[in-house]
Parts: sequence; C-alpha cells; structure tokens
Amino acid sequence: MIKAENLRKRFGKVEVLKGVDFEIGRGGTVAILGPNGSGKTTIMKTILGMVIPQSGAVYFQGKNILGQWNYRTDIAYLPQIARFPENLTVRELIRMIKDVRGVPTKEEELIQLFGLTEFLKHKLGHLSGGTRQKVNIVLAFMFDCPLVILDEPTAGLDPISLIHLKELIQRAKAKGTTFLITTHIMPLVEELADEIIFLLDGKIHFQGNIPTLKQQTGQTDLEHAIATLLKKP
Repeated sequence: MIKAENLRKRFGKVEVLKGVDFEIGRGGTVAILGPNGSGKTTIMKTILGMVIPQSGAVYFQGKNILGQWNYRTDIAYLPQIARFPENLTVRELIRMIKDVRGVPTKEEELIQLFGLTEFLKHKLGHLSGGTRQKVNIVLAFMFDCPLVILDEPTAGLDPISLIHLKELIQRAKAKGTTFLITTHIMPLVEELADEIIFLLDGKIHFQGNIPTLKQQTGQTDLEHAIATLLKKP
C-alpha cells in the first residue's frame, strides 16, 4: 500500500531523514518507533504531503504522491497535538470536516461511544485535553479510509476511552484497514502492532515483527528489545 524510496529531508542544517526505504502492505498495524527527533512524524507528514522531501519518492496504492493531493481522501489522520479553531463548537467542527470530504460518515456512533454528546455545543477552546483528543479520534475514524495514521493517539485518554480506541483499531483492521501508529507506549505496540519500523538518527535500524525483534536482540520483552537497539553503535 505504501512504498518509500530513498527519502531524504533536511530542516536547516539538521538532516532528519537519511535515505529511508520501506514498504508496507495492505491491512494490519505498523508501529513506527524511535526516540524523539528520529524522524517518525516527518515520515508520516511526508506520506500526508505536509512535508516535501529533498529527494526520494513515496508511493500510495501504486502511485507517486509527490505533488499530488487527491489521494488524501483515502487517508485519515490523527495528529499528536489536536489544534482546532477554538471559537468553533464540536458539532461545527465535525460538520466542517464532513463538508470538506463530502463522503458518508459514521460520527454519531463515535460521539456516543466516547461520551461526547454533552460537549457538542461546547467551544473547542473550552475543552480539556482529554476531551479534545476524543474529538480528534472521532474525526479520524468517522470516515472509512483504507489508511489511518495515528500520531500518539493515546495522549490524555482515560482507561475506558483507551479500550474503545483499541477496539476501533482492531475492528477496522479486521476489515482490511492499514494503520500507521507512533507511540511511546510499548504495551500498546505489543498488543496492536503486526510490524515495527524502528528509526534512529533518520535511518531505519529494524523492520519486522515483534518476535523477530526479540530474537535478534536476545530480549524477552519489547521495552528491553527497543532499549537494546538504542544502545547499538
């Protein structure tokens, strides 16, 4: 579904991506892991067309996306920090996003699931961080997109909402949806991820499943396996 070839990106003097290559098939959950500044969010924003690389190419469903925009209707995105127009209400924001996309949605069941009914008339600037994240999740999941990109999706979520989020991911994955997730919560990765891409200093140091990573690092749990990768010269 997604293929990256020799992606290179520099911000000023800092080279964030240093010739990144990977390929992700349709369906399943891929966790993009690495320390802060390793290039995780840059990769996701490159796939979304929000960052333009200095060189390289990204293919989505077999087509080169660089310089294109219409492919984005097949992608849902949950950013790490939800920045909304603070003077809009929750209902107005949802309606605006629906109008932009112009395709069928399923927001009402998500609003009920995350207990947002009482907040629909509230202005976004008055919401707590956790409630804003629930709105963020509704926006990401109310469209049936073949690819969903989730950047630190659990930030600010209470335990019940986290359970609902994981159930949404598992149900969509069973229907063939592909997920790209970045998170620092290793138990979540272990529970959801079919594959891991581990970035360090702008390069991929591992791509494969969790059992293979544990075997290669000689560790029995994911946290120590990742720590082993970080210690490698």
